[in-house]
Amino acid sequence: MSTLSIAIVAVFIIGYLFIALESVTKVNKAAIALFMFVAVWTLYMIDPGYFVNLIHPNFESVLALTHPELGKHVDHVLTFVNDLIINHLGDTGTTLFFLMGAMTIVEVVDQNGGFDWVRRVMHTRSKRALLWRIAFMSFFLSAILDNMTTSIVMIMILRKLVKDHKDRMVYASLVIIAANSGGAFSPIGDVTTIMLWNKGLITAIGVICEIIIPSLVSMVVPALILQFGLKGELPDAAPLDSLSSEQEFSEFQRKVVFCVGVGGLIFVPIFRALTDLPPFVGILLALSVLWIVTEVFYRHLHRGHDKEGMQKRVVNMIRRIDMSTILFFLGILMAVSCLEEIGALHALGSGLDSTFNGNHFLVTGIIGVLSSIIDNVPLVAGCMGMYPVGAEGAFAPDGVFWQLLAYCAGVGGSLLIIGSAAGVVVMGLEKITFGWYMKHVTWIAFVGYLAGIVLYWFIRTYLYAI
Repeated sequence: MSTLSIAIVAVFIIGYLFIALESVTKVNKAAIALFMFVAVWTLYMIDPGYFVNLIHPNFESVLALTHPELGKHVDHVLTFVNDLIINHLGDTGTTLFFLMGAMTIVEVVDQNGGFDWVRRVMHTRSKRALLWRIAFMSFFLSAILDNMTTSIVMIMILRKLVKDHKDRMVYASLVIIAANSGGAFSPIGDVTTIMLWNKGLITAIGVICEIIIPSLVSMVVPALILQFGLKGELPDAAPLDSLSSEQEFSEFQRKVVFCVGVGGLIFVPIFRALTDLPPFVGILLALSVLWIVTEVFYRHLHRGHDKEGMQKRVVNMIRRIDMSTILFFLGILMAVSCLEEIGALHALGSGLDSTFNGNHFLVTGIIGVLSSIIDNVPLVAGCMGMYPVGAEGAFAPDGVFWQLLAYCAGVGGSLLIIGSAAGVVVMGLEKITFGWYMKHVTWIAFVGYLAGIVLYWFIRTYLYAI
């Protein structure tokens, strides 16, 4: 590894430590992530030719296809690097637009009473009963939507049901665990499972049938542990009885808003399958339809143009998006893309494979732990490029390695609060610090993570042998 590569990795590690110590330094994690993004790419540009020839030895052939107009006197390396950064920014942008669209949809549905009837179904005086309702709803909803959107929905519901912030932090932590576990067994529940599914490395039936039980265990075990920290009953949630009087919309209109909003989120993977367009296009379609529906409703309301009613319109919900979370995503994903471009992630995967002599359970288990530190998307992408697809065995479609990778990369993101999109969103919405989560939740999530791996090993070793 070159001196520049070491410097880039060092900057990333130092930046990550500052993000982890946000509660101590009092410096917003978005500021650190943006600085880290700029710093690593600036170091990369000191000698871009070295990295381009290392990772993309055929870059001139690629340029000849994408830029046939380039002449001999053009610096091909810089042109290729500019295209490279723009491509990574495009990939990051799709995530950011998806996040902004999903956050706006859920906020609009919530503010206009769309979740009122869901809250009534979820409502219970028992703290432990609520914990299990939250856990299972988050788990199965995440398999249909995605862990990020599910987390936003569940936090909005929790805010109306649980007023005590300390209790809500416990529920919110379980939402992260349940959402990540639920996304791991579904081909559309997580970005990594979508990647593996589209590549043909896992099948929808295979991953659902063989991963659902380990994923469920990885959620149930932490829930069993967390419930001991919740005792007694919740105070009467008086606002639940007066929700209707606080809303401009009728009961029917609120249900329409819920169906259009949440139905639009569910429709996103279907829209992608039908059109092959990126998911963020589907989320923008859902947002636009919800926007039109609510505007029509407000237009026919007598109070639709008063100050309170205007605040609940989509145009004002967009202004309330947590931009610090968006900028944090931008910084961290672009910084990770630089690690990918210097070959650090590929080297890490190769090192794991050789160190553990091809033990798939150890390799994927460690990849899962790493996915809580480094974004799981480039990790999984690196594994997909590093290991060839086999006709049979562990690397065949629905083989042990690929299914374990889907489980570990998804569930492993729960080990740290910044290890998944769900965690980052909850961190921003509920102001949970990195340190609090690591002290109180990380070990609990790790126990569930290991339990799921052990159960998968038992199923593949003994039940398949029968």
